[in-house]
Amino acid sequence: MRIIAAIAGLAVVFAAHSGHAETMQSALAKAYENNPQLNAQRAIVRQTDESVAQALSGYRPQISANASVGRQHSETTELFPAIPGILPHSASIEIQGPTTPRSVGVTGTQTLFNGFQTGNRTRAAEGQVSSARETLRVMEQSVLLAAATVYMDVARDAANLEVQQNNVRVLQQTLKDTRNRFNFGEVTQTDVAQAEAQVASGEASMHSAEATLMGTRANYRRIIGIEPNSLAPASPVDNLSPPVLDRAVAVGQVENPSVTAAMFGVDVATLQVRIAEGALYPTVTLQGNVQQQYDANITTPKLLTETASINLSVPIYQGGAEYSAIRQNKENVGQQRLNVDQVRDQVRANVIQAWGQLDAAKAQVEAARRQGAASEIALTGVRNEAGVGQRTTLDVLNAQQALVNARVNLLVAQHDRVVASYGLLSAVGRLSAQVLKLPVSVYDPMVHYQQVRDAWFGVRIPDGR
Repeated sequence: MRIIAAIAGLAVVFAAHSGHAETMQSALAKAYENNPQLNAQRAIVRQTDESVAQALSGYRPQISANASVGRQHSETTELFPAIPGILPHSASIEIQGPTTPRSVGVTGTQTLFNGFQTGNRTRAAEGQVSSARETLRVMEQSVLLAAATVYMDVARDAANLEVQQNNVRVLQQTLKDTRNRFNFGEVTQTDVAQAEAQVASGEASMHSAEATLMGTRANYRRIIGIEPNSLAPASPVDNLSPPVLDRAVAVGQVENPSVTAAMFGVDVATLQVRIAEGALYPTVTLQGNVQQQYDANITTPKLLTETASINLSVPIYQGGAEYSAIRQNKENVGQQRLNVDQVRDQVRANVIQAWGQLDAAKAQVEAARRQGAASEIALTGVRNEAGVGQRTTLDVLNAQQALVNARVNLLVAQHDRVVASYGLLSAVGRLSAQVLKLPVSVYDPMVHYQQVRDAWFGVRIPDGR
């Protein structure tokens, strides 16, 4: 009975061992804030924000300053025709010598019309920003799901190690009891050998469990950013997913960030067609120039010129490249639309698969619990029967191993039950810090976007670098 009670004590497989146990919520919060893969994706979004500022620059003037200095030698002959009463004969004057021509100036250019390319580039850049944000949501979901999975991996493997360690202790006690009975002539050397073999098998399983736990702890550190300590029990999040499969599929088709990112891809591709078509339109620019020259030549010591002009450029034929670009971008629109269909089909398959895994995990938990209860009763009966000579030592060892297997199956089923609930939430597109109500400051990509969108000057990024 002492042995049975020791094994039964592991029924609460995910119990916390410390008053400061890590919870699923706090672990996911750490991953949300510190995971380097997620933070790298946020940096990509910030990079994409700058494409809008770059597109908006097409509405703004371009101003440049220029200066030059040089050395030249010139020879000039000036002819003066005869003027009656003043200059009786024609004459000429030769002027020669070195000069140092210098000039400074400013040129400003403002595009007035370029076939709507600037507006379309701006809208395309905004579409790329929106697509990047949805890709960030994909990464957030991926990281949160990985964090939830590795949290449950560590909890499962730590509990499994406990089961295996306890099993070894029980087997060693069984071996001790068997040897005592052998000394009194109640059992044979075969029974002792069977108990020794089972102890060796249990030790091998225990060492394997130790190695597995070491690997999952390393993954926990990689994904969440800290070493796992005591992990509190984690609950499924079924209540955050749609209650029926059809509704889950419909929500996934609309809310999954992979779908919305693909839809933004169609918008961007459509605008790229309009940008390419803009190359067929005329371009109108306003240009102003102020130039101050000194010693431009040997007879002109100083010259100031101020010009303003409106320039019209009408493309007639540019080798056909612009037409090819238009056709190419139209094909890209078709590809992006097909990509949306493909992504929707994949999301639908993922939701159905996740739903099936969750249903199976629920059933497996119930079956594992029944298996454990029955195995516990069976072990009690076999041990009682062995005490009166109706069962052998091998029967006891087999019943004991059956109970250990049932405990391990329950660990796996409980792990899969929680992970499957997070997997379904991810498949429908709702695995986020807001939905999970994580204790974090939610990352808002709009903050950086507004900081850089209308910036005309400056090389420092908002964090000061």
